[in-house]
Amino acid sequence: MEALTNEIEKRAAEYLGKIEVLGGMLKAIERGFVQHEIQNAAYEYQQAVDEERAIVVGVNRFEVEEEKPIPIQRIDPSLEPKQVERLRALRSKRDSGPWKAALAGVEDAARSGANLMPRILTAVEACATVGEISDAMRRVFGEYKEAVVI
Repeated sequence: MEALTNEIEKRAAEYLGKIEVLGGMLKAIERGFVQHEIQNAAYEYQQAVDEERAIVVGVNRFEVEEEKPIPIQRIDPSLEPKQVERLRALRSKRDSGPWKAALAGVEDAARSGANLMPRILTAVEACATVGEISDAMRRVFGEYKEAVVI
């Protein structure tokens, strides 16, 4: 058992060494190393499933003869205009002073590294929408763009 633990520890150290050589985890992500590793692992796992070296109940073993249909939730399209109108009404009725201050608080907390949760709650209480709160954080953090690895 100890030999197995030592082997796992050795392999983990080697793997972390690869990441360190790339300049750390952030650089590894930016260079597509992590995405490449995920893609390789997914490919190898799928091969194992296809070759039945890995068993997935209901996929390559112990399959059900007759599957019951899965109910799909359908949203009535007529609800969209009602929701848009509710949002317009909310925006017209909310007090813009606390709303602006709360969103500025979210942005300030994001810039300073402070705990965002209290500021987000204050923004919600000031009737800020999820989109408005997200926009405030995007102004500071930007958006993650996944590196495409082929």
